[in-house]
Amino acid sequence: MNQTKYIFVTGGVTSSLGKGIIAASLAKLLQARGYRTTIQKFDPYINVDPGTLNPYEHGECYVTDDGAETDLDLGHYERFLNVPTSQDNNVTTGRVYLSVIEKERRGEFLGKTVQVVPHITNEIKERMQLLGKTGDYDIVITEIGGTVGDIESLPYIESVRQLVWELGDNNGIVIHLTLVPYLAAAGELKTKPTQHSVKTLMESGIKADILVCRTEHEISDELRQKLALFCNVKREAVIQSIDASTIYDVPNLMLEEGLDKVALKKLDLPEKSTPDLKQWNEFLHKLKNPKHIVNIGLVGKYVELQDSYKSILEAFIHAGSVNETKVNVVSIHSEYLDTKNAAEKLSNLDGILVAPGFGERGIEGKIETVKYARENNIPFFGICLGMQMAVIEYSRNVLGWKDANSTEMNEGTAHPVINIMEEQKNITNMGGTMRLGAWKCDIKPNTLASEVYNQATTILERHRHRYEYNGEYLQDIEKAGLKASGVNPDTGLVEIVELEGHPFFIGVQYHPEYKSTVANPHPLFVSFVKAAVAYKNK
Repeated sequence: MNQTKYIFVTGGVTSSLGKGIIAASLAKLLQARGYRTTIQKFDPYINVDPGTLNPYEHGECYVTDDGAETDLDLGHYERFLNVPTSQDNNVTTGRVYLSVIEKERRGEFLGKTVQVVPHITNEIKERMQLLGKTGDYDIVITEIGGTVGDIESLPYIESVRQLVWELGDNNGIVIHLTLVPYLAAAGELKTKPTQHSVKTLMESGIKADILVCRTEHEISDELRQKLALFCNVKREAVIQSIDASTIYDVPNLMLEEGLDKVALKKLDLPEKSTPDLKQWNEFLHKLKNPKHIVNIGLVGKYVELQDSYKSILEAFIHAGSVNETKVNVVSIHSEYLDTKNAAEKLSNLDGILVAPGFGERGIEGKIETVKYARENNIPFFGICLGMQMAVIEYSRNVLGWKDANSTEMNEGTAHPVINIMEEQKNITNMGGTMRLGAWKCDIKPNTLASEVYNQATTILERHRHRYEYNGEYLQDIEKAGLKASGVNPDTGLVEIVELEGHPFFIGVQYHPEYKSTVANPHPLFVSFVKAAVAYKNK
C-alpha cells in the first residue's frame, strides 16, 4: 500500500459524545486487521497546549514521551492502540496561529496579506498530513475537537473539505458523530438533531460518509433507513453507538456494527483478516468477572471532575483486570481532610493513592493522608506531588523537622526537602517549561521498586513537574528509613522513594499512569492493587 489514507472524525449536536473513544475503537479494529494506524487530535482552543489549563477546565493534561503536553484523548489513543503518541498527534488553534505568525515575522509570505484562507488552512492541512508523510502509517485518523457549527472549528472544517478534495476519491473520508436523543414524554428517539447537524456540515461543503449515532436506546431498522435517506448516507453507513458499561466495550460494539468494514470499503482497502481481539477480550473477561473487590482512596484536590485523574482511573482498570479485582476508587478531597477526620475517612480503605497536583491548596490533607497510611501499614502509592508529600511527611514526623516543606508551598522553610530545580529558577513563562517527557531512572537492586519492575535496572518514565527532592537532605532521610530506590543517572535526582518494613509504601516523581495500556498495564499499579488485595485478605 503506497498512499496513506485519512479518516476525519467530526462531532455534532453536542460535545462530549465520545469522538475520542469512537476514533480509538475504529483505530483498534483497523490495527487488529493488520493496518498500521495512528490517531491525531485537532483542538479549536487558542491555548498553545493544555499545559497551563486548570484540570477543572479541560480534564487532565496528558504527557507524551517527547514531552508534549496534550489533550487527554491522546491517553485513550495510547491505551487502546498501545502505540506511543507525540507532539504531532495534538495540534491546537494556538499552535497553528503561532506558527503562521512566526513565519510572517520571518518574511516567509513574501509581503502577501496573511489570511485564514489560504494561510491558516494550509498550515492545518500540512499538520494533518505530518504523520501520514512519515511512511509509518497506512491510515491516519484525525479527530476534530468541538462541534460542527462552532465558530472556533470553522478553519478546521474548511481544511478537511479542501484536504478530502485534494486527496482524491477513496483517500479521505468523514465520519460524523452525532446524538439521537430519546424524548421520554414522547417515548421515542428523535432524528431531527442529527439531520440538522449533517445539514450544517454540508453547508460547509462536507458530506458525511459515515454516521455514528450516540444513543441510549436501540435504533430500529426503520429509524436507520430514515437517517440514511435524510442524511444522504448508505444504509450500512448508519452506525449505532449505544451507551456501554465500559469504554473498553466500544471496539466490540463497533465491530458488530461493521464500522471498520464500512470505513475500509469507502477507502477502497481490502478487509484483510478478521480483527484479532483475543488479548483485548481476555482483558475484558477478567475485568467483568472479578474474584476480589478492593476500595482504594484517591486523595487529590480536583476530585470533583473525574477527567482530572483520567489516566489514573484507567490504569486502575487495567491493573484490576490483571489481578482479577474490581477496584472501587473512592475520591477523597484533600482540602477537607485533617488530623481529626483522617481515621474516619481513610480507615475503611485497602490502599491509598495520593494524587499529583500543583499549588498549596489541600497540601496539609495530603500530608495527613501519608502519615495515616504509613502508621497504619495501609498500602500507599504517591505520584509526583504525592511522592513529595511522602518526603515532607517523613521529614516532619520521623526526623522531627516540623517546618519541613516544599519551596512551592513555603519559600522560607528552614528544611526545603523539596526544592525548585536549578534550571527552573529564572523561568518566568509557565507554558512548556517543566521537566517534561520520558526520563531515565536507574533502579537499585533488592528494593520494592526492583521487584515491581521485574528486576529491571533502568526504566523510562514520563514527567511533568518543576520541583524535585532536594539531594542535600538525602543522607539524613535515608538514614531514618525512607530510601531512594530510583535515581536519574544523568542528573542524580531522586525518582523513587520507598519505606522499609512497610507492606507497600512507594512514591514516584514521575507519572506512571501515562504509560498504562490495555496490552501493558503499568507494573506499579498492578503491584499496588495486588498489595491492596493482600491487605484486605490478611
